[in-house]
Amino acid sequence: MSARAKPFTSRSRAAARFIAQRGLLVPVAWSTVKVEVHGAKNLRSVGKAFIVIANHSSHLDAPLILGSLPMRMSRYLAAGAAADYFFDVWWRRGLTGLFFNAFPVDRSGVNPRSVSAKVLLQRGVPLLVFPEGTRAKDYRKRGHFKPGAAALAISTGVPIVPVALVGAGRAHPRGSKWPKPGRLAVGVVYGEPMFAREGEVPNDFMARIKAEIERLLAEHSPRILGSDSSPAPEEGRK
Repeated sequence: MSARAKPFTSRSRAAARFIAQRGLLVPVAWSTVKVEVHGAKNLRSVGKAFIVIANHSSHLDAPLILGSLPMRMSRYLAAGAAADYFFDVWWRRGLTGLFFNAFPVDRSGVNPRSVSAKVLLQRGVPLLVFPEGTRAKDYRKRGHFKPGAAALAISTGVPIVPVALVGAGRAHPRGSKWPKPGRLAVGVVYGEPMFAREGEVPNDFMARIKAEIERLLAEHSPRILGSDSSPAPEEGRK
């Protein structure tokens, strides 16, 4: 096994991460919101290596996914984190590694670091990727889904697990230091595993993944969020 991949599959680190996640991160995050989980049955056929892809609007997003995945799927799950923010300060790098088994993602695309995501998948380490690259300013809108994770899935043959995170950005908006009071409702919705079609290119595969996440959001948001599930106002419209 690649020396760079070994920390991501370490049993001792997984044990420490379990204590950090299940003893601190997940209980604290979940205590601030009311969480509904849907589609868990869609995870039964997913094997050891896979890529979780979700919309991204809140610091709650990763804890919601980690707390709702079965233990067999979350134990070694490695989350992609921005190298220019989470890995450039020693204490953030340490905490991100402890809580999220994180690997660095270079958002500039010119300075690859450490172990590659492809190597992790080949070693059986599942990944969590937010293809928008950053949290959305408006949780009701999605940014551009970069095709990198789709390319990884195509090259390694692993499935994509699409996840719709409903209302996390409403409960804990970008720029806020803590979730809003009142334990607002949020939802984690798992879709069926998706594989690339024969000859499908990454951009097209990612477009299908984004469309499925949009479908899951449209289907579940009205019931979970109630009256706050209306679409975002158009650009420039007051």
